[in-house]
This record gives sequence, structure tokens and C-alpha cells, in this order.
Amino acid sequence: MSIKNRYDFVLLFDVKDGNPNGDPDAGNLPRLDPQTGQGLVTDVCIKRKIRNYVGVTKRKEDDAYEDGFDIYVKEKAVLGRAHFDAFKKLGITLGQDAAELIPDALAAAFEELTLPDGMELETDEEDRSVLKLSAVLDKKEAKAWLKELNPAKPVKDFIDRALRNVTARKPKQEESDQGRGQMCKDFYDIRTFGAVLALKTAPNCGQVRGPVQMTFARSIEPIVTQEHSITRCAVATEAEAEKQGGDNRTMGRKFTVPYGLYRAHGFISAHLAGQTKFDEKDLELLWEALQNMFEHDHSAARGQMAAQGLYVFKHDSHLGNAPAHALFDRLQVKPKEEGAVARSFNAYSVLFDDQSLSVGQSVQPTAGVTLTRRC
Repeated sequence: MSIKNRYDFVLLFDVKDGNPNGDPDAGNLPRLDPQTGQGLVTDVCIKRKIRNYVGVTKRKEDDAYEDGFDIYVKEKAVLGRAHFDAFKKLGITLGQDAAELIPDALAAAFEELTLPDGMELETDEEDRSVLKLSAVLDKKEAKAWLKELNPAKPVKDFIDRALRNVTARKPKQEESDQGRGQMCKDFYDIRTFGAVLALKTAPNCGQVRGPVQMTFARSIEPIVTQEHSITRCAVATEAEAEKQGGDNRTMGRKFTVPYGLYRAHGFISAHLAGQTKFDEKDLELLWEALQNMFEHDHSAARGQMAAQGLYVFKHDSHLGNAPAHALFDRLQVKPKEEGAVARSFNAYSVLFDDQSLSVGQSVQPTAGVTLTRRC
């Protein structure tokens, strides 16, 4: 049964001598607001850490996941495969794949091709090359790819014949709805954050709007980015070694934030949880991930990162009993000494209505709302 209460929460985390979220458009410098100088960490970055934590804790010895706790968006994933698996579990067939044996004279030419989504090379039991085409292959895109590639005529004719043998069927609306329900059942991150499940090269499962949404995290004070020169006592190629005359050193750059305390806000909708079947067990796993996700994400680049506070507002009702922003505004995070340089969490005070909360303590800020500090 899905959750019946609305939740809002504040997550505080800090970084020491690390880069919490590099910006690839700025040479991997720590993200910041150029007008205020405050550091930023994207919601996508935080969700990635939650996904990774769930993956670590719910993966079994055979690299499979506990039922219902697989991760849809994970490293090196091919998203379309999950769609096919969902429809297979439901017993819904969507056309006929094609598998064409490639003549020996053309095998070498196919090995050099970069095939589009929906086409792949395989080998049969006799170690012969086979071109496999998915039933839901976008034929229009495949033909456009073939026209642009303009291979030798025998190769082009072979692919044209193979495309004609593919019989596809788009899922009906009710089948797409069933597929979406199966995906929510199988994948924790879809059930939690939602996902766009309309892919051109896989059965269409529509779109899922997840019950858990988060803002960018923003540092309490402006951050200072430090740039460090680093040296590696090795080179990658013989040419580099000859050029350096045997010194074999490689120079690099590294960017860090000496210290920054970040604050992010989150929202959990009971209404949307009903649509994805996000339940109390999922909710407890989310709180666990927010408190412990940095413990399984350490790296030299990120320095020392830690969750310093998770403040959860639980509403008694399905729709909520107070505006989220009004509750958030009453939780104040301020430096203990104005103008002092912060280098640890102890430099800040966290007060709700001028009251400090210890871990596990609960208060009732307004009728129908309970605030609990979980870490």
C-alpha cells in the first residue's frame, strides 16, 4: 500500500577539501551561482547518489537485485532492455524480430559498421555472423542511417531485405499502461523519482511522474574554489617518455572547495505515490539513503562529504497541512560568528524557531505537522 502522508524535508551536507559536483561546461570547476558565489549541487547529482546507495544495498551475490529494487538509470545500462523485459513478464508480444544469416563474403564488412539502435550482430551455434533486428526498430530512422552510410551495394541490399522481414506492432494504450505499471513495480528509481519511458527503440511505456522531487542544493555561504597542480610520476606513451628524456612526469589540475555546507529541499507527494505504488518500505529506504549515501561514494575528487542533518516534516493528511516554504523558512542555518571562516559544521547553528533539535527529537511546528530530525 502506498504512503498516505505528505512529507517535506531539508537535507544538510558538507564537503571538505573536495569537489561536490563539477561542472563539465566549466572545466569541471565546482558549480556555483555567479551572482552570489554560493556553491550548487544539482538534484540529478543527489539522485545519482541515492540510486547508487540502493544499488549497493539491494544487489545480491549474483549481481541481480532484490525484487522491486532494481535501478533503471544505472551505469552502462541499455534502457530499452528493461522495457522488453517488462512486456515479456506481462506476456505481451509486440511483433516479430528478424534474424538474418550474413553471407561469409559480407561478414567482414558488417564487422566494421556502427549499427543503429535496434540492430546488432550476433553469432549462432556454428559461429556464423547473424544480423538481428528488433521488432520495434524504427524503420524510418534505420533507412535514413542506411542512406547516409551508403555502404557497398551488396551490404545495402542485404540490410534492405532484412528490414522488410521485421514485423512490428505498437502497444495499445492499455498495454502501455500495463508496461508502465510493471516498470514501477520492478525499478525503485522509477517508483521514486519517475522517468520518461517513451523510447523510439523500445516499447512505449509513457511517462511516470515520481512522488519524490528535490531542489538543487545551495551552500549556506559563498564558496571559494582552490586550484591545485598535481603530478603523476608516469606517462602514457613511449613518445611522451622520449620527449621528456626519461623524466616521465605528467602535470594536471585539481579543483576543491576548502569547506562548504549545502542545503537541499525535498518534497514527497502522497498523491503521486499512489500512482507509482511508492510505499512505506520505499520511504524508509529513501531516508536511509539520504543519511548514508556519502559513505559509499568516497573518492579523492570529492574529498570528505557527509550528511549533517535530515529534517523531515510529516503532514497528517494526504494533501498536507501547511505550505512547504513556510516550514522551510523556519529552519535557520547561520554561522555562529559573522565574518569567521568556516572549516567545519561546528561553525554553524541549525535552529527551528530558535530551538536546536537533537537527532531523533520531534516537535510539532503547527497543527497537523510533525518535524523530526533523523540525522
